[in-house]
Amino acid sequence: MNVFYEDEGSFKVGTVLADHDTSLQVEAPHGKRAKVKSSSVLFRFDGTGLAQFMDEVRKLAEGIDADFLWQCCGQNEFSFETLAREYFGRAPAPVESAGLLFKLHGAPMYFYKKGKGRYKAAPAEALKAALASVERKRLEAEKRAQYVAELANSRLPEDFKPVLNQLLYRPDKASAQWKALDAACTSLKLAPVRLLEKCGALASSHDYHLNRFLFEFFPRGTAFPDMPAPEAAHDLPLAEVEAFSIDDVTTTEIDDAFSVTKLPGGALRIGIHIAAPALGIAPGSAIDAVARERLSTVYFPGGKITMLPDAAIEAYTLSERRQCPALSHYLEVAPDGTVAGRTTRLERISVAENLRHFALEEAFNEETIAAGRVEHRYEEALGPLWRFARALERARRGEAAEYQPHAEYSFYVENDRVRIIRRRRGTPVDRIVSELMIQVNSAWGRELAAGGVAAIYRVQDGGKVRMSTVPAGHEGLGVESYAWSSSPLRRYVDLVNQRQLIARVRGEMPPYRANDERLLAAMRDFESTHDAYGEFQRQMERYWCLRWLRQENAATATATVVRESLVRFDELPLVARVPSLPALAPGTRVELALADPDLLELTVHCEFRRQLAPEAARAGETG
Repeated sequence: MNVFYEDEGSFKVGTVLADHDTSLQVEAPHGKRAKVKSSSVLFRFDGTGLAQFMDEVRKLAEGIDADFLWQCCGQNEFSFETLAREYFGRAPAPVESAGLLFKLHGAPMYFYKKGKGRYKAAPAEALKAALASVERKRLEAEKRAQYVAELANSRLPEDFKPVLNQLLYRPDKASAQWKALDAACTSLKLAPVRLLEKCGALASSHDYHLNRFLFEFFPRGTAFPDMPAPEAAHDLPLAEVEAFSIDDVTTTEIDDAFSVTKLPGGALRIGIHIAAPALGIAPGSAIDAVARERLSTVYFPGGKITMLPDAAIEAYTLSERRQCPALSHYLEVAPDGTVAGRTTRLERISVAENLRHFALEEAFNEETIAAGRVEHRYEEALGPLWRFARALERARRGEAAEYQPHAEYSFYVENDRVRIIRRRRGTPVDRIVSELMIQVNSAWGRELAAGGVAAIYRVQDGGKVRMSTVPAGHEGLGVESYAWSSSPLRRYVDLVNQRQLIARVRGEMPPYRANDERLLAAMRDFESTHDAYGEFQRQMERYWCLRWLRQENAATATATVVRESLVRFDELPLVARVPSLPALAPGTRVELALADPDLLELTVHCEFRRQLAPEAARAGETG
């Protein structure tokens, strides 16, 4: 005697060895013995050749049309025996009963299992939906296979182009494109970006990194929407000074300028003049909404994304040979260098000239100052400003403190080639600008705090720098309060603080009050966004350093050990790991062998060659 039974969702057949009423001892066709509950048995039959029996069952089941069976069975629940008699037109043979059960059980879209050997036909709408789903999945599988084949042959499927950035930077892992890309990458043992590069999907390695940033922070693009340009304020009094600015040659958002006026008795009036876009950009206006969203100008080698539209910048930048609206801070400086008085004014200033760093530093530097041979048209202003800047430094840092110069690099990208110029920070020109900016930001911070006017401050305590709406000291700068206010064309925090300052100067109600959610939200968003923009700038500087190595076919480089396996290149702002570096003290100079830089991963493989004799870092130009 044989039994056909159900075990854990599948059908099996076996020869009965022992029958204990509630259970059976059976032997499977391959010889394995098992205990089977009597309730699991669907029917019993005689015969031999069970392995052949199951082959016949499967073959018969394949020949039964599930759709025809579904049409025959009606809408009521039924047993397989009843349907088998109707289907075959007679009492079915064991192999026929088993074949019908296989078909019923193997077509869950058509038949719902209701109990032992009992089924019910699926409703027509449910079946239609299930069949459509199967067909859709079949087509998707075919399409995915086609995608994989194209990718494997280094061709980018047409359907990948509209979602390319998403595939690169934030893939939808449920999409057919990603599943195909993932499958192809697994097969070819390539990272997605490598395979897409191989398929010609990347315009350039530069665009790969730039577009990642734009995808996250500028998903709607960097173009400004159409909006009316702000009108510059022309009804302000004209100051009786001629100002000049000091900036890099690429700077267009000129926020600050300076003036020096000689007073009777050897005193000076030093003016720090800050562009005043807050006069034309009202809170909640269309331009303000854009600035609030961007929060800062984004800088990177070879380009920038400005916070404000060109028309707004043009209306308020401190361009030469123009009368420009400005918020000015004047310091009455006594002959001994002490500040005898301060005044903040809203006015127009005449900007005589926009001076540029490199040209100015050729004439005004430590050597020419020490030798008394400064030959520059602004010598009479620069000399007093330099002496005043040094006095401010000593007041902040203490008499014994010395300024520690450090190297900084400027990147100039032209026609896809990069020049990287090393410029020593801490020159007299740098120190004049930085000290006057610290002076105006700290002075205005004190003024806002003293007047009880809400503002956003830059605070440092315990070595950590943070933004705060509560005035507090900045340990690193040595000032009791510091409110960023000197770059309102480039930083939204400065624009907010300038609005508060202008209201105070005019004796009006400030736009923002203490605990104003707009103020708090702007502060929170600015801090995180400013950090992200800074990280992007550093990433792109690293990219162009690697591009320079490739551009110059650099096979070797000298570097200085920072710590274990980490070095800083001598002529580039580039830090790299050197796995083969021996145990050397920080500051040790070494020579490295370089492999071709990886411009997607932003890495370069370095091998230690030899230790070099100590050598003073030399200033100069790379590229």
